[in-house]
Amino acid sequence: DLGLELKDASIDMLGTANKVEVTKDNTTIVDGDGDENSIDARVSQIKAQIEETDSDFDREKLQERLAKLAGGVAVIKVGAASETELKERKLRIEDALNSTRAAVEEGIVAGGGTALVNIYKKVSEIEAEGDVETGVNIVLKALQAP
Repeated sequence: DLGLELKDASIDMLGTANKVEVTKDNTTIVDGDGDENSIDARVSQIKAQIEETDSDFDREKLQERLAKLAGGVAVIKVGAASETELKERKLRIEDALNSTRAAVEEGIVAGGGTALVNIYKKVSEIEAEGDVETGVNIVLKALQAP
């Protein structure tokens, strides 16, 4: 992204970390630290790239990168007695993570009909005439239905 190659990197470009774990598929840096100005500049650059991109895939990858730089990353290790149980637990955790991501990105609607009660109060305050009044009354009846 910066136009640099690995061979051109120098020690002063690097930060520090409390723990680094490298596997064939992943690199995890725990409690990383570096120059705040450089990190802030990179965060701003990634935010600009998110705004500019048209690709959902690129946007998702950039958002992941942004979360990692901003310190919003957690490592969840899952264990189980059997392979089947492990797969089940991983799926449940993935579902929970996806729900959390959706809530953060799109907001949360109160459950148990609370949102419908709140909407009913707002819709009933609308003063309208004619066809609009008819529409308001239809919505109010729909909100009262079980």
